[in-house]
Amino acid sequence: MTVERESFWCLVHAEWTKLRTVPGWVLAVLVTIVAIPAFAFLAADVSGGCTQSSGGHATACPAPLTGPGGEPVSDAFYFAHQAVTGNGTITAQVTSLTGQVPAVPAGEVADGPGGQPWFKAGIIVKENTSQGSAYAAMMVTGAHGVRMQWDYVNDTPGLAGNVSAAAPRWLRLVRDGDTISGYDSADGTHWTLVGTAALPRLTSIVQAGLFAAAPSGGDSTTDTGVFRHVGLSWPATGWTGTNVGGTGPNGVPLPGSLRQNAVTITVTGSGDISPAVGNTGSVISLQRALTGTFFGLIPLIVVAAMFITAEYRRGLIRVSLTAAPRRGRLLAAKAVAIGAAGFAAGLVAATLALAVGTPLLRRNNMPLWPASLPTEARMVVGTGALLAVAAVLALAIGTIVRRSAPAIAAVIVVIFVPYLLALGPLQGANGQASLWPLQITPAAALSVQQAIPEFSQVITVYRPNAGFYPLAPWAGLAVECAWAAAALAVAYYLLRRRDA
Repeated sequence: MTVERESFWCLVHAEWTKLRTVPGWVLAVLVTIVAIPAFAFLAADVSGGCTQSSGGHATACPAPLTGPGGEPVSDAFYFAHQAVTGNGTITAQVTSLTGQVPAVPAGEVADGPGGQPWFKAGIIVKENTSQGSAYAAMMVTGAHGVRMQWDYVNDTPGLAGNVSAAAPRWLRLVRDGDTISGYDSADGTHWTLVGTAALPRLTSIVQAGLFAAAPSGGDSTTDTGVFRHVGLSWPATGWTGTNVGGTGPNGVPLPGSLRQNAVTITVTGSGDISPAVGNTGSVISLQRALTGTFFGLIPLIVVAAMFITAEYRRGLIRVSLTAAPRRGRLLAAKAVAIGAAGFAAGLVAATLALAVGTPLLRRNNMPLWPASLPTEARMVVGTGALLAVAAVLALAIGTIVRRSAPAIAAVIVVIFVPYLLALGPLQGANGQASLWPLQITPAAALSVQQAIPEFSQVITVYRPNAGFYPLAPWAGLAVECAWAAAALAVAYYLLRRRDA
């Protein structure tokens, strides 16, 4: 009977009973559950809906372009194309890529002599000239070497280094049904497979040709690609030049051009082909629905700290240690009880927040980046884990300092302050946040709520308030777990060494 009473799970049950029989603590956990979905309404209201002025009246902006996967995209570039039917190959040698950047205003710094790193020109096979249609492209870029990109969100590297007359790049796309394979070569003889794209939406007749795009975050810039040895296995019908999307809103900033002679084809263009995130388009992250996590954490942190400090304050810790003389097991039981409460609260709150916030965000004039079911599941479970580990951290610090106020303040500082620092004082001159506080502090766990992937091929400033974090979702949570484990180790050591 004594063994049964002293078993670990008996201790957990006893600590759980303590937790659920204190009305104030139960109320605080319920506030956590309510606060997170409640702030989903506020997040939807402050999402910054897009409007345009027309004749003195505000009108909704045009519907966002979407790609084959439903993601908001940018699809505006200059396209020299031919209609081709069935399977075939397009090959071209690129000998030059130059950027034309407008005069840089005083106090600003240009990206480089050739423009920006993601200026691009190359060959492309596209479903049609409509914006948002499926495509696969092989390209040279301003500073990222050869790339194969397809359907806006996919990017894989090929040959490194910048293109020039002395170091040209050969590009090839091969269509075989719904599959397009991309190859590159430094000499036009030895070819390397860069990537393979499955494009199930392709029809028999597609558009194949040359393109140029100059993503610039809104500046009126262009770039020019010079092509030689352009060859198509399909019957040639002559080149047609098209500014995909036209010019102006949702189109190219500046019209492109096509110039041909006996040796070369020169294509100049602006715009971009990419996912519409950051500076390339205003997109809402589903993570906005979980903005209330910050506010839900506070009452949970208070309860978790008081779960141990209240016993010190009232002298009840002696009773607990008498009933459970193995102090490490007592601390572990408290951690399991408060962690389980935090996880359950976070799970319920995040589920409600997404259920409430998703339709509200979709009603906004700005596009909502689509999140897959596994992504939503990770956001929900991750939020529960984030709250659970934060509660265990607060319990451990409460055990170390034995007082509620310092323990609560310490946990709030290590979670909230790093996030605020990354948003404000630590931003660089270019507006890019210095994100190191979100790599080494418990605030890194917020990455489990990230809904929009970070795309390397997009020119943008990634900031945490837009839902971007420097660590992968579960890696960020692991940082918080490491803090909680370290705090528990110190708490265990002090609990054993000190008198009650």
